[in-house]
Amino acid sequence: MPYPPIFAYTIIVPDSAIDGYGHVNNVVYLQWMQDAAIRHPESIVEYRMPENRGWFARESRIEYLAPAFAGDEIEVSTWIAEYRHARGIRKYEFFRKTDGKVIAKGETLFVFVELATGRPTPIPLDMQALFPAFSGQAGSAEPPS
Repeated sequence: MPYPPIFAYTIIVPDSAIDGYGHVNNVVYLQWMQDAAIRHPESIVEYRMPENRGWFARESRIEYLAPAFAGDEIEVSTWIAEYRHARGIRKYEFFRKTDGKVIAKGETLFVFVELATGRPTPIPLDMQALFPAFSGQAGSAEPPS
C-alpha cells in the first residue's frame, strides 16, 4: 500500500517547553524532531525494522524562523528527503496554525547500521519503498488519492 511521503501531526505547545525567554526552548525542537522520526514509522502498518539493524543520528540541523509560545498549535511534518546507500536525510517543518507561519525547519542525517558492529549497512529497498524520498517541502506534497 503506498503511503504519502509526508507524515504530519499536531501538537499544542506545553508550558514545560517554554524557557526563561518566554518562548519554546531550542532543545525542545530537537526532541520534537526525534518524536516525529519515531512516530512516522509507527504509522506504517507494514513497517518492521530489520533484525539487528537500526538508525543512528549522525548530524542534526535546525533553522529557527519565528518563536513559538505556550498554547500554540503546531503542525509537525517529517519526510525522507534522500537515500544514499546507508544514509538517509529526514526533513522536518514546524508550522504554526494560527498565523500560517513556518516557525522552524530541520533535518537529520541518519545512518543505517548493523547493531552488532555499529558499521553502516545498505538501507533495504523494501524500507525505501515504504518511505519514499520526497524532495519538496511539507506544503508542496500532493494529497493522497
